[in-house]
Amino acid sequence: MEILPGAGVALVKVGDQRAEVEGRIGGPVHGPSGKNVYDTAPMLIVHYDPDDRVELVEIAYSGHGGEEVFFDGVQLTYRFMDEVVSELAAKGHTGTSSDIGFTFHAGFSVWSMGSLWALDLDPDADEEDERSIVEGVSVAPYSYWDEG
Repeated sequence: MEILPGAGVALVKVGDQRAEVEGRIGGPVHGPSGKNVYDTAPMLIVHYDPDDRVELVEIAYSGHGGEEVFFDGVQLTYRFMDEVVSELAAKGHTGTSSDIGFTFHAGFSVWSMGSLWALDLDPDADEEDERSIVEGVSVAPYSYWDEG
């Protein structure tokens, strides 16, 4: 699935009404609330504002041969964080680090909650390997993260 930085993905865009989203992809498997999980491949987690408009689109990793998330020819999910950030930087994409990942000025963030470990991707890694794996991507205008 390709992201549209600052805007979302083809199925769900920032600013869409909940009814529009659910008309395209069906109701949530978890929700309804401000944060809804939809049974898509890969799985979408959509955050709505109080007016039922999309404010943030998150895409989860699939892993093990499932569909992953891409931007500008770079696979974002289910890869080592440092490799993803390095490849995007080589293509001119800048941003800032956070406690769980990296937020790009183009309008997306890659992150890890620590539920995967290096052995999931690298069979030669040892149990002490602390490389983080991108577990998800969040898409919204950069100002979503920069308001502070």
